[in-house]
Amino acid sequence: MASLNLGNLCFPTRISSKTHFVLSSQPQFVSFSGALGKPSRQKVSTRVMGCCISSSSHRPENIQEAGKVDYSSISDQEWKKRLTEEQFYITRQKGTERAFDGKYWNTKTPGTYHCICCDTPLFESSTKFESGTGWPSYYQPIGNNVKSKLDLSIILMPRQEVLCATCDAHLGHVFDDGPPPTGKRYCINSASLKLKPE
Repeated sequence: MASLNLGNLCFPTRISSKTHFVLSSQPQFVSFSGALGKPSRQKVSTRVMGCCISSSSHRPENIQEAGKVDYSSISDQEWKKRLTEEQFYITRQKGTERAFDGKYWNTKTPGTYHCICCDTPLFESSTKFESGTGWPSYYQPIGNNVKSKLDLSIILMPRQEVLCATCDAHLGHVFDDGPPPTGKRYCINSASLKLKPE
């Protein structure tokens, strides 16, 4: 009996002497012997284990990849074990470090700034600039690794909070008074960052 191999799975291509299935990404015509012995052709789509076989891989969006961490399930107690007291206060409780006091406010070392919580790369040193505010400032994040949302924690002063897109760590705020080419100033707490030098 002939069979079709897909990785570790093996499927027979001949179900009976009168029925022949060929697995493909396209619907196939299958011959069946009718009640009177007359062959008829029917169009069918083959599905295996609930997935349509196709040449392109379709992954459900709600299934985690191996090795990925669900950061939303990490408790405050676990974050406290992983982070210093200051890092926890800033990243998980939306705190702010004092101006001109953070580790990276005046750093000129070339490299990439990563999230202290999940190690996602957030900013390149080439986008860092001197803002005079006392906090590390960048005009552009790396890709979509940073997100923002409206922060109404100070009455009459709405701001855009900046978060790590991977683990939702509070990083700081973004303002519209930065340099070209973006005109943005990502004002970030040093304690939310880890610099990996080039």
